Amino acid sequence: MSTTLGTIIIYARDMQKSADFYRKHFGFETTGQVVEGLIELSPVNGGASILIHQAATSVKLGQVGVKLSFHVADIESFKAHAATQGLKFGATHQANGYAFSNAKDPDKNSVSISSRAFRAAGQPKV
Repeated sequence: MSTTLGTIIIYARDMQKSADFYRKHFGFETTGQVVEGLIELSPVNGGASILIHQAATSVKLGQVGVKLSFHVADIESFKAHAATQGLKFGATHQANGYAFSNAKDPDKNSVSISSRAFRAAGQPKV
């Protein structure tokens, strides 16, 4: 039996603000409408969709149990563009043939951009 990761659910204090964050900075499409308690965001270039769910006051947000990692071919160009829209990423880290950088969404959830999917042929895909 095979499976595919199709949806990521993100709990948010302000659903609209979080939906706008992923639309603005990562190019997801959304109507912004709350349907069945969720705002759906669809990827433009493939990949998993995101559902924004209203977080209960008892939910602890901003933990590091999950990090969303977005595939980006040119880390520095993406960071520069994101900065013009108000999203600041941290330092760029070099790994085994790729680079990555981290930021936080409006609810302090970890997000990263990574060029790992674009590394040169022959590099280990560990």
